[in-house]
Amino acid sequence: QVQLVESGGGSVQAGGSLRLSCAASGYTFSRNCVGWFRQAPGKEREGVAVISPGIGITRYADSVKGRFTISQDNTKNTVYLQMNSLNSEDTAMYYCAAEVPFCRLSAPWSVKYWGQGTQVTVAS
Repeated sequence: QVQLVESGGGSVQAGGSLRLSCAASGYTFSRNCVGWFRQAPGKEREGVAVISPGIGITRYADSVKGRFTISQDNTKNTVYLQMNSLNSEDTAMYYCAAEVPFCRLSAPWSVKYWGQGTQVTVAS
């Protein structure tokens, strides 16, 4: 059984930083594209960042480029999202995603595995 467990969310002031972690069990992150998506209240789930394992190619939503960094540690089977210069528009539930087809940020409906989410709240 595949389980993705996120951690690291919380409340932070605008301009602050958070680091999200996603640990997998029953699944090896080195197999397919993995990433982070987010969903704010009343909005659709959107892609934030993805990484292709082994190759290490990354993709980011325009809204987070230069502020967020996705990385993975295959020895720990964990994916990270370092978030800097946070602003109120980053407030959302953040979800870890595994098997993101073609590393597409634009098709959350095609993701095979999801974590339960971790809340990020940025106070302005």
